[in-house]
Amino acid sequence: MIKKYRPTSPGIRFRKTLVRGVDKVEPEKSLTIVKKGHVGRNGGRISSGHRQQGNRKQYRIIDFKRDKRDMEAVVESIQHDPNRGPNIALLNYPDGEKRYILAPEGLKAGMKVISGDNAEPNLGNALPLKNVPLGMAIHNLELNPGRGGQMARGAGNSAQILAKEGKYVNIKLPSGEVKKVREECYATIGVLGNQDLRNINLGKAGRKRNQGWRPHVRGVAMANPTDHPHAGSYKDNGIGMPAPKSPWGWQTRGKKTRSRKNTSKFVVKARRPRRK
Repeated sequence: MIKKYRPTSPGIRFRKTLVRGVDKVEPEKSLTIVKKGHVGRNGGRISSGHRQQGNRKQYRIIDFKRDKRDMEAVVESIQHDPNRGPNIALLNYPDGEKRYILAPEGLKAGMKVISGDNAEPNLGNALPLKNVPLGMAIHNLELNPGRGGQMARGAGNSAQILAKEGKYVNIKLPSGEVKKVREECYATIGVLGNQDLRNINLGKAGRKRNQGWRPHVRGVAMANPTDHPHAGSYKDNGIGMPAPKSPWGWQTRGKKTRSRKNTSKFVVKARRPRRK
């Protein structure tokens, strides 16, 4: 749900925040680590532009593998994670171990989840793709058995089981691409929450700086061509070249960046149609 504010100041006139509906509890200390280092810098040189440290926050260690098999866990609480879009759930196992997982929509404190080959396809359970019914929504999808979930991990995202052919399962990813994945790969049942995250409005530049972003200047707004290939052409109503380039002169539109072409054989339907 999106919350709006009364325009008592310019900073909150257009501000919209997301009501996450989480439990007000402290994060589990054993599952948090301090984020250190200079963001966007590598030995002092800029490696990722327009980034900064931002507000201090602790990283929550998430169990993407769900490798604690055949042991039912109780959801202790649903918490907010400042490092990602969806909420996270703190699981309490019978042996005393605690783990964080991505919380799907509808998962609440007190519910029970389990991971294993014989797990039922219920909300929050993790099981192999071969045991997931057709048409069911899944998230935290593995691409290689045992590697851990890599796909469909963003807020409001989910993948869908379309068909099963031999040792592979056809999965429709959030991008619209249909891909073959081995049936031994694990996935979690449900759709991730916080779907309205895309509708928030920070309201002022200061909140963007707090999140770790520095100001971004367009290339066409620069005056010196030594700073950017697009510089010096702002009044000409264009960039002065057939295709846009990066600050270092690389082509940025139309250039294919897919390096592992040997995985193209697993793509059943591309997310973008090929140009004829």
